Amino acid sequence: MKNRLWGKRVLAVLATASLALPLLAGCTASEAKDTEQRVLRVATLWGGQDDSYFRQQFTDAFELTHPNITVEVVPAVEQSSYGFGTQGENQEIPDTVESLKKIMTGDNPVDVIVADTATVKSLIQENMLKQLDPLMQEDKFDTTDIVPSVLEGIKDLGDQSIYALTPTFSSSALFYNKGMFQKAGVEPPTDNMTWDDILNLATRMTKGEDKDHVFGFSFSTYQGGSPYYSMQQYYNSLQLKIFDDKAEKMTVDSPQWEKVWSTISKLAIDKIIPKGDEPQDQDPNGRYNPLQGDLFLSSKAAMVIGDYSYINQLIDANKNADKMEGFTKVEWDVVTPPVHPEAPEIGGNIYLSSLMSINSSAQNPDDAWELIKYMNSEDWAKIKARSSYEMVSRKSFIKPKEGLDYNIQAFYTLKPVPPTNNNLDKLYQKMPNLWQVSDKGMEYFNQVLDNKKTPKEALGEWAAKGNEMLEKLKKDPKATF
Repeated sequence: MKNRLWGKRVLAVLATASLALPLLAGCTASEAKDTEQRVLRVATLWGGQDDSYFRQQFTDAFELTHPNITVEVVPAVEQSSYGFGTQGENQEIPDTVESLKKIMTGDNPVDVIVADTATVKSLIQENMLKQLDPLMQEDKFDTTDIVPSVLEGIKDLGDQSIYALTPTFSSSALFYNKGMFQKAGVEPPTDNMTWDDILNLATRMTKGEDKDHVFGFSFSTYQGGSPYYSMQQYYNSLQLKIFDDKAEKMTVDSPQWEKVWSTISKLAIDKIIPKGDEPQDQDPNGRYNPLQGDLFLSSKAAMVIGDYSYINQLIDANKNADKMEGFTKVEWDVVTPPVHPEAPEIGGNIYLSSLMSINSSAQNPDDAWELIKYMNSEDWAKIKARSSYEMVSRKSFIKPKEGLDYNIQAFYTLKPVPPTNNNLDKLYQKMPNLWQVSDKGMEYFNQVLDNKKTPKEALGEWAAKGNEMLEKLKKDPKATF
């Protein structure tokens, strides 16, 4: 009887133990996974021997909180290999996308890709990136705090699916001098104004002659430079192209381009915006002037487009106002950059240059997602929220600097301009002097500024000359002009 009872107890213990073995095995495997040392390969477009800046910006905090993961930074193009060629020898511009594809495939592919919008869109179209939506749903990754314009910009790359996330972004807004508007008795700009609205305000705020002249508006905070280049901010959201997607035919001889050139050239001729050839104020005693060339701080422009980092310069200048002779503190605020009625939600220069994606062929996709998840978490945003140059993507951590009260939402209300021509970088790789076709336009635009040609005439001549140049490049991609 005792033997039978003892036997039953032994069988019960063995049965219980057998049921527990899979659980113990699972715990052991899980614990092993958490403690084993692993390498996570992160690809960048460019890099060199010293990757400390990238690590400081992105991966140091992750490695500190994930001691079992070592991050290896792998540049698609080693920039240190350029500049050592024979003197006078033209080195070919490396194709960053093709170089990136090489390290995304093969025996030891990278796990994470950090790149810009054009590159990410190209990789999505070739099915080389892993869709993140299922991972986000599985881990209940909350996107409600991510800046809507940033998230929408990301979705635009992948037909409304998410293939990347970015912890930071850079942006610009329209700065205006509150004191100047008040003194002129003119209502200051507000959010969501059109270009026509802003340029009408600029006309009303323009005044004075010679050294006392005040521009109503400037595309830049600094004096100098032709409006030919800066006016890209005016037409970017209209997605106008200089030549077609194959770089075979010019597209500037059109009513849309004529309207752009007519608008901007008239503003420059009427001195509402800088023409680019104005002499800069020089101190009569030859003393250093920290504000020289700064149109906004020197009160030479009522409104300017400036990036997020410009706020630091405004704060520093106002703090040191008593040290600068003739300078009074600038009362300022910001509103959203102007928009076109055809694209009312798109404006400003929102750049998503640090998009993080998972390689479809990643060897370590779990840790890759862990990195992206951490880099886009509240914890990381809290660490980086004080950055002077970029804004974090989580809006609850975006706050005015130093307790000031300004319209910080102006920097992230509008959507970024979506990339259209993914082939453009390849065209410039194939034809290194293609930029000269675009550059040639300044010659004709200057003729308009000098009242030598009408915008229509100048654009027509640029189109004809550009077509000649494109034809030459078609026959000889390495042709020079």
